[in-house]
Amino acid sequence: MRIDIVEDNRMQKSDGMNYAPKGMPQPVVGSGEFVIAVIALDHGHIYGMCNGLVEAGAVIKYVYDPDIKKMEDFCKAFQGTKMAKGEDEILSDTEVKLIAGAAITSERCALGLRVLKAGKDYFTDKAPLTTLEQLELAKAAVIETGKKYMVYYSERIHVESAVYAGELVKSGAIGKVIQVMGMGPHRLGAAGRPEWFFKKDKYGGILCDIGSHQIEQFLFYADVKDATVVRSQIANYNHPAYPELDDFGDAVLVGDNGATQYFRVDWFTPDGLSTWGDGRTFLLGTDGYMEIRKYVDVAREKTSNHVYLVNGDGEQHFDVNGKVGYPFFGQLILDCLNRTENAMTQEHAFKAAELCVKAQMQAVKIH
Repeated sequence: MRIDIVEDNRMQKSDGMNYAPKGMPQPVVGSGEFVIAVIALDHGHIYGMCNGLVEAGAVIKYVYDPDIKKMEDFCKAFQGTKMAKGEDEILSDTEVKLIAGAAITSERCALGLRVLKAGKDYFTDKAPLTTLEQLELAKAAVIETGKKYMVYYSERIHVESAVYAGELVKSGAIGKVIQVMGMGPHRLGAAGRPEWFFKKDKYGGILCDIGSHQIEQFLFYADVKDATVVRSQIANYNHPAYPELDDFGDAVLVGDNGATQYFRVDWFTPDGLSTWGDGRTFLLGTDGYMEIRKYVDVAREKTSNHVYLVNGDGEQHFDVNGKVGYPFFGQLILDCLNRTENAMTQEHAFKAAELCVKAQMQAVKIH
């Protein structure tokens, strides 16, 4: 079964928008104990979000999107899901404990506010919002309702090498992390993208969008609670047909504990690469360093999830593909049931969102 899952992941690796990792079922609850629903299918990440939750024991009762074809496709992928007539049918169902959504980025907060007001936890695709005004509304709603506004920062929580690297950091393998460098290249595939993807007021800009992954990893690996965006830049180097698209962005941040970050994100993955992006993260610690090669080991192996570690014990390579799993989803389910914060704290989820919006707002356009 594991071989089939690995092959399934490999087959879809050319398309980042619809990349939906699958793992081994590791339920943390009994059948029917955690019922969820889905609203908004604007981004393909919803499939990865739901894969993770279902593998952890969730049952999807409903799906709703104004596009019937999208709902039909979703129901084929997740057998037994009912197509709801509208949002109200889902929001009013007391059996539903959490609602997952991948709306247009600028509309994710508004959906989240409706979900929280209905007394349910919310799990949204990244970026979870596009403005600081939305952030304040989300924070207020969380305080008022006591419900969760969780975020699918998939490049850490749904990548086995990233999960394993976190375990190594926690064990002290490289000492205190003092710098995080991230590269988040993506393949554009413009012909397959929806119109909203190229409208800045809809997708939020490259640093808000895919930059959110990078900033969240900085906070996590370097144990940063707050940070300052020292400088950020955006450009449209080679896509004049889409003038509102940032095809390049980078930023420098300094954490409240002195740790630093540099990251680069772009839409320049060449067609010759076997995956949608050669995502990598570099961690420098006081006692060693680590490289996470998430999706491919270029020109060596087409397998993903490689971790390279150098410390006082020597040089080590860990191939963790299919060996680690995705504990976030089971932790999230138990957090919702027990009102704990083991998967991710609300403060962490919102701080990453805040910093990616600030990085975008402060960005200097260099081309």
